[in-house]
Amino acid sequence: MTEDVQKHSVHTLVFRSLKRTHDMFVSDQAKQIAIDDESHKVKLGVKLKSDYEAVLHMPVLKECKDRVPGSIHISQSYPQPDNPEYLITGTHAYPSAPGVALTADTTVHRNPSEAGIHSMALALPPSQVRIDANRTAASVADIRRHAGAAHSTAMSLLEGGATRNSALMRKAPTMPKPQWHPPWKLFRVISGHLGWVRSIAVEPGNQWFVTGSADRTIKIWDLASGKLKLSLTGHISTVRGVAVSNRSPYLFSCGEDKQVKCWDLEYNKVIRHYHGHLSAVYDLDLHPTIDVLVTCSRDASARVWDIRTKANVHTLTGHTNTVATVKCQESEPQIITGSHDSTIRLWDLIAGKTRATLTNHKKSVRSVVLHPRQYTFASGSADNIKQWKFPDGNFIQNLSGHNAIINTLAVNSDGVLVSGADNGTIHMWDWRTGYNFQRIHAAVQPGSLDSESGIFACLFDKSESRLITAEADKTIKVYKEDDTATEESHPVNWKPEILKRKRF
Repeated sequence: MTEDVQKHSVHTLVFRSLKRTHDMFVSDQAKQIAIDDESHKVKLGVKLKSDYEAVLHMPVLKECKDRVPGSIHISQSYPQPDNPEYLITGTHAYPSAPGVALTADTTVHRNPSEAGIHSMALALPPSQVRIDANRTAASVADIRRHAGAAHSTAMSLLEGGATRNSALMRKAPTMPKPQWHPPWKLFRVISGHLGWVRSIAVEPGNQWFVTGSADRTIKIWDLASGKLKLSLTGHISTVRGVAVSNRSPYLFSCGEDKQVKCWDLEYNKVIRHYHGHLSAVYDLDLHPTIDVLVTCSRDASARVWDIRTKANVHTLTGHTNTVATVKCQESEPQIITGSHDSTIRLWDLIAGKTRATLTNHKKSVRSVVLHPRQYTFASGSADNIKQWKFPDGNFIQNLSGHNAIINTLAVNSDGVLVSGADNGTIHMWDWRTGYNFQRIHAAVQPGSLDSESGIFACLFDKSESRLITAEADKTIKVYKEDDTATEESHPVNWKPEILKRKRF
């Protein structure tokens, strides 16, 4: 007579099978795997040989031998099975504690006795004792540097305790005293545009400068007198960027009409168009040494153009929002872009690929400026201004305090950084220390609303004695340094306060 087999679902059977397997093989799953002594020893030995070989075996005279004048004598010896002539002393930059073995074979690691310390103090000249007591074993490289001298290796035994104390005693970093800069004052107001003035460029000879405006015109002004020399029409929307070539008599402009134009200044006519952008073109820059033009756009790309052939050499894609600013330089990375996606990208011009992406800003990056002498740059955003180091974009410091949407940055060779914001304020900073030495809020043109005070662009002329700003009240303002100011009349209001710099 056959028994009825109880039928279970597949799910139940699989679950039971899993449970049986689990109970059989993983009964001790909570326990740690026992360390194999032999393999642990081998691992430590390999690490010692590879990392600390230079300081592993230091010759130290034994007590039974005659003392050499100036040599160091430590009264207690340390067990070393392989070669009794040698001691293992300080095989790590920071000895963790007395009595802890640091090598594969050593089992005891004691501190030197008082007699040993005393004899060491007698053997060394007083100044050397002081120097050695103050020095901390900062790195293995530091130990290697002093590996030849017996006294430094013996001192490394004593330095374990001193390291912690000196770290507590170390002074917090303070801001160095900023360089004094004379304050800037309003020198001239130039009016003539019928819309917001969005961009400025100064020609290499410093005779005239160009502005582009929301009235769709490009105007050329005499720098010395502020008189209008020429108006160029051709764009059908706001002119967002202008640049003057220092290699040829060309002026380049770009605008919200997606157009990028090359003007021949001998004929004052457009001679080339660069077609390709799918949306408004917000900024452009010329490469200082090769005939290349770089533009950036609301279509989230930057494009590299061959000036002569009008060919689109590269399309630099990667930003996820409007690319608001672009800068070129001679050395790598040759192109820097800032975007509304709050990132800055450093580009390899030859490959047309991103070299580094800087994600420290929290808000749109609308402006980037390169220092004329140092291998550094600054970026401006609504959260703060940040300074960076080329070529990899290492962060230097934050310049906080300009609490507005920063549209433009400019810097001169004296280390004066200028930031211009949407609310019409201009802040002047000392580049090296980040000290904000002046704040300007220029009055709007008579007849304009106060809400029309906004700085869209600012630039130093080639002599760096004039600062030109393009503003929302349809004017161009020129500032110059106050010649009558002295360090006594306008002192630096600076206290060496402890730095509260952010790490990013």
